[in-house]
Amino acid sequence: MKKLLYSLFIIVLAGAIGCKGKGPGKQDLQNAADTSTVADTGRTGVVQYMSGQYKVSEVTFKNGVRHGLMKSFYQTGEVRTTWWYENGLKQDSARYYYQQGEVFRTTPYKNDTIDGIQKQFYRTRKVRAKIGWSKGMRTDYMEEFDSKGKLIGGYPQIVANVKDQYATNGTYRIGLELSDKSKFVNFYLGEFTDGRFDTTHCKLLTKDIGTAEIVLKKSGNPGPNYVSVIASIRTPLLNRYLSTKKINLPYNDLK
Repeated sequence: MKKLLYSLFIIVLAGAIGCKGKGPGKQDLQNAADTSTVADTGRTGVVQYMSGQYKVSEVTFKNGVRHGLMKSFYQTGEVRTTWWYENGLKQDSARYYYQQGEVFRTTPYKNDTIDGIQKQFYRTRKVRAKIGWSKGMRTDYMEEFDSKGKLIGGYPQIVANVKDQYATNGTYRIGLELSDKSKFVNFYLGEFTDGRFDTTHCKLLTKDIGTAEIVLKKSGNPGPNYVSVIASIRTPLLNRYLSTKKINLPYNDLK
């Protein structure tokens, strides 16, 4: 009886596995292996990345690390950006292209950090702007040019309006705005660090509303005799012009 039940079990099991469309065959196992994703830490060569039918980028690897040219593409196939990597770090100049093929911007990199003069170009290849960077942070250097090559000037300046209430309630208020009343400005309390605009050492006051206010109060303890402010001003060419202003204080205990 036991032998009979065992034989029936083997027959049913074999039928279930052998029925058409039931269970993984040799080809199914091969297909599963082909579609599995396994990290390739030793990859060397150019790898293409797709989004549907569009090629998004091409990355050059050496032993699993980005090393060499990387490209990104417009959906229509033209090169959008190029980057150069050495041992996984951006080096040399990254380039951003107009869709028609001309270079729009070059950005200098040193060990994965922007450092040097970033340049922008018109499609005519004339320089559009030069912007200073140091160790990944902006400097105050910026020049913009019109399409004929003429240097653009006349940027707005910071205007400080003081409301001195020190004698009545112990406060000293400094209102900030731009000379042209533009709203496209971010005001910061702070100053440049070693010639660099380090936002970790500055306090953002307001963003794109055109005005800001600093309220200082009598503390009874010695304090600095000035405050410094930085205005990050959006230009008509959509760059950021950095303007600074040092405002002297008439009292030595304001904080």
